[in-house]
Amino acid sequence: MFSAKPIKPTFKSYLPPVQTEKPIDPPIKKVEPQLLLGEIVVNEVNFVRKCISNENGHDDLWGKLICTNFKVSFIPQEVSGKPSTHLSHLLLGEHDIPLTCLDQVVTVNDTRGKKKVLGSNQKLKFNPTELILYCKDLRIIRFCFDEAGPESAKKVCLAIAHYSHPADIHLLFGFEYQGRRYHEEKETEINGSIPRVGQQTVVFDRPSDWDREIKRTGATEWRVCAINECYSISQSLPEYIVVPASLADQDLRQLAVYFSDSRIPLWCWNHPNGSALVRMSNIADPIQQKKIERILNAITKSHPHHSEVIRVDLDKGLPNIQDIQSAFSKIRQICVIDPFEESEERWFSCIENSRWLEYVRAFLKQSAEIVYLMEGKSFSVLISEEEDRDLNCVVSSLVQLMLDPQYRTISGFQSLVQKEWVMAGHRFLDRCNHLKKNDKEECPLFLLFLDCVWQMINQYPAAFEFTETYLTVLTDSMWIPLFSTFLFNSCLQRTRHLLDFAKTKAIPPGEEQSVYFPPVWEWSQQFTAKEQTLFNNPMYVGKRAVCVHNGEVKTFRRTKKVYSASVKGILMSVANGLKDGEGTFGRRASFMSELKPEFSPVKDVVESPSELYFRDWFSRTVDLQGLLLPMILPSHIALWKLFFLRWVPEACIPKGGSITTYHKLCQLVDEIEMLQCKLRQYKGPSPGVTPEPSLSKPHSEQRRMYFNAGSSDEPHSLPDFLTSSFPFTPVGNLCRRSTLGTPISKFLNGAKIWLSTETLNDTV
Repeated sequence: MFSAKPIKPTFKSYLPPVQTEKPIDPPIKKVEPQLLLGEIVVNEVNFVRKCISNENGHDDLWGKLICTNFKVSFIPQEVSGKPSTHLSHLLLGEHDIPLTCLDQVVTVNDTRGKKKVLGSNQKLKFNPTELILYCKDLRIIRFCFDEAGPESAKKVCLAIAHYSHPADIHLLFGFEYQGRRYHEEKETEINGSIPRVGQQTVVFDRPSDWDREIKRTGATEWRVCAINECYSISQSLPEYIVVPASLADQDLRQLAVYFSDSRIPLWCWNHPNGSALVRMSNIADPIQQKKIERILNAITKSHPHHSEVIRVDLDKGLPNIQDIQSAFSKIRQICVIDPFEESEERWFSCIENSRWLEYVRAFLKQSAEIVYLMEGKSFSVLISEEEDRDLNCVVSSLVQLMLDPQYRTISGFQSLVQKEWVMAGHRFLDRCNHLKKNDKEECPLFLLFLDCVWQMINQYPAAFEFTETYLTVLTDSMWIPLFSTFLFNSCLQRTRHLLDFAKTKAIPPGEEQSVYFPPVWEWSQQFTAKEQTLFNNPMYVGKRAVCVHNGEVKTFRRTKKVYSASVKGILMSVANGLKDGEGTFGRRASFMSELKPEFSPVKDVVESPSELYFRDWFSRTVDLQGLLLPMILPSHIALWKLFFLRWVPEACIPKGGSITTYHKLCQLVDEIEMLQCKLRQYKGPSPGVTPEPSLSKPHSEQRRMYFNAGSSDEPHSLPDFLTSSFPFTPVGNLCRRSTLGTPISKFLNGAKIWLSTETLNDTV
């Protein structure tokens, strides 16, 4: 029998034991979803695979897919330790999609060959093996349920479809989030008051904002009118509007009944020469067209020289919302959905046939014509459309952008959007289709406007304070339902819903709406100060730019012909695009027919006054702080690549694209500002010179550029993470079947033809 007493070892080893089995991997750190205030998880499924590449599954991510009352979120099992190389969002993670950003929710069952587009309260009769999310920001995300439970996968798909179709605007997550955020800030508040949001951005929600704008533009013959207080005249106009001083409130009440939705003419802007830009809806009853004469006479009296008023009906010369929506659907199909190998050879013709660029050109052309009337002829212009809530928003904004350099700054541009879109009653709720109730009302008019703005930035890159990244982020912000800017159809709708919201969330009466439901312009809620520097254009120099002369900080005002334009002496480039009587939407002729009048040795055609005006303007050096006219030949209108192609892997160029120039310019500007700071510290403030307040902080805390100048020891090569899609990344977006380079079949076919016609003949 064996003794129960353990035997003492006769040899003691001081070497570590040899491992005969595979060591156990360290436990994977559990990643919990980052939820905002008021956000709850409504459904989730584990063991989900997010597809990263179409070629193979080696790069795919495994994790948990969750649906909340705000977003669809994918939580990877493993978190990479690498620093983020894309734009970081404070409210959304790298794998998050707001529910309002979803355009279509498609479930697929590969084994049964079934596919279904899910809507609200729909049933799903098969177990999905894949989920494809088509997003309004042009992303396409695919999840596979290879290892997930079939019932759990079905439930999360149905939850995503249900919560992305809210039955009422109050069910949008912003109403829950902002109520919680307001009370949390109140609890941590020290001084008892929250400053008004967006101090630099004028939101035009009070008479004083309009008074300052009247004074800034010198519109002395116009006044702020409170005729629509409590929305007693029109439910789509703001409470305070600007009207001719010669018209009494009683006259306006009598005239309002003749306009669609009682939208009497609204003042937009005044030119220094006295001409005014005015917008209005059409007369509801054609028989009452003569009633408009009183309005025209009042506008004429407001001009110091009583110049003529030109009325421009935009409904007759520009595409309607159905045309614009159709063009956008086509260009989205071409850019992100159609297989690249099938559309490669006819890609440019497909882009042209979509007519999106043609419509962009049409709006720029119409706006330039109005600029000519105001700047060149000193005429006041009255633009009109059926409801004064769509096309007028685009054209009035573009005209002011071309004429007024104030609107080319970040704060000025935001005020322009507030004035001509938000307060003027553009129907963002319907046009963005946040509730997904009526697809016929959906139209990307605001995106088209931003595309027009990008065309001008592309042509005059030093004239704008903001970058194309800013414009792209602004488009993405339309699909984040946490801010009041893009949620409502009118000021009245905003006021009513926010008052009900304030009562529901126990917000004290009299609290400003911008405090408890801020506009999108409060960028600090979405991005850090570092990320916001991506909005700053390093090439922009404003009117009161800081310079250093002999060690002294001075300011200067730019005068004409100080800087040359990037494109100079284009002669008739715009004139060819603005020929009188030219059909706006006729099919494009060839480039030769467009340019024939320009280069023909015999010019028998007599130029119109507008053509002479544009020829003269383009023959002179452009003042980037003065009037800007776009070049609008078809060859001048380009595709906005950062927006349309940022998610396309085939279009992503490593260390290429405009970001390479932006990177070098940022470093150069940052180095100059560092030297200026050192000069000021060495010299000290000069007598009689007011120091710039922003320069009092340490330079490291207030750098304006995203890319900073490095030391002389650091390498000057471009960072590896820079691509033409920066600050976005196409990784994880499956917009089409991936094909790297030319398809092998095409290559072999081409090689066979070449061999048969060239090489083989020589060898015979």
